[in-house]
Amino acid sequence: MLPDVLAVVSGGLVGLVLGLLGGGGSILAVPLLLYLVGVEDPHLAIGTSAVAVSLSALINLLLHAKQGTIKWPCAIAFAVSGSLGALVGAAFGKAVDGQKLLLAFAIAMFGVGVSMLLRKPDAGDIDVRITPRLAARLIPTGFFTGMASGFFGIGGGFLIVPGLIGATNMVMLNAIGSSLVAVTAFGAATAASYAFSGLVIWKVAGLFVLGGLAGGLFGQRMGTMLAGRKGALTRIFAGFIFVTATYIAWKALA
Repeated sequence: MLPDVLAVVSGGLVGLVLGLLGGGGSILAVPLLLYLVGVEDPHLAIGTSAVAVSLSALINLLLHAKQGTIKWPCAIAFAVSGSLGALVGAAFGKAVDGQKLLLAFAIAMFGVGVSMLLRKPDAGDIDVRITPRLAARLIPTGFFTGMASGFFGIGGGFLIVPGLIGATNMVMLNAIGSSLVAVTAFGAATAASYAFSGLVIWKVAGLFVLGGLAGGLFGQRMGTMLAGRKGALTRIFAGFIFVTATYIAWKALA
């Protein structure tokens, strides 16, 4: 019974961060599954988190779609090429030793923390349109971003958002909304790859998503109340990510 409760609580924590800060929370899914829920195999944790992250992203995607923040042509082109990359990345990830994979994951977490600290205010082209020249940048960027997402079993929003901005010059609001199309697709591709290999704990994934729904709703309300303090909250969360990454690296090297 306790692992089930911890799975719901873990999902709630991820949803809370996503609702409060608008990104970054899914990077905690694998550490929570490993060290709080008690999933022993890193590959099982990655496969299970991929399912949970994909479903959570889909829910948030529907909300953003209603708000009209998604640049669909750019998002779809990025997601399709990235899904192929995610399948390639997942194949590599499953072939890597679990402890080495955790060490690489810790390095990726440091990247998340740095990315959150460097996030810039909204700027860019609000009327961006896909063109052959833009697609030539967008498609390879999506593929390699998807590879990283599939390899680490994470949503990859911290890579997708800057990738979309760099390739298209779209504004941050559109990049966040459009990134959810890719996060959903990347997570689904990664989850399918791991599920095919029997590396998903479906019950835990379902409980994680359930907790994420409650945490996300609460986080959105808190985010509205603390809108003026999001910069400070982001810095605090980035610091927490650095501490968690250090612990994972220490466990992987021990």
